[in-house]
Amino acid sequence: MGPGTWSRPSAMAMDAYREGDEYMAAFDLPGVSAEAIDIDVERNMLTVKAERRPVAKTDDVQMELSERPLGVFSRQIVLADTLDTERIKADYDAGVLTLTLRIPIAERAKPRKISVGGESSPKEISG
Repeated sequence: MGPGTWSRPSAMAMDAYREGDEYMAAFDLPGVSAEAIDIDVERNMLTVKAERRPVAKTDDVQMELSERPLGVFSRQIVLADTLDTERIKADYDAGVLTLTLRIPIAERAKPRKISVGGESSPKEISG
């Protein structure tokens, strides 16, 4: 299988989990510069695309082994309508080589207590 292209990208590895009131999605993008990452949200579809380009080599370099995949990588996630897509935050830490998206849960989706009101009878305090 050859390198991914913009019309036929390769899949990227990811983890998804919940941390408190936020959902997290971490994408492994080793060797990708932050400028080569494209994140889009349209309605409830999150799309992450990235491109890993070959390292520029001079004429006197002879490749002995090349196992790191090059090309375009992509992943799409359908987001629940209870997630607040207006507040997605993207962090990229090249040392860890992971892109993390924080997706806060919308206030309307959080569990809440409903208080029950009732008639209270007047009380007389004697003393």
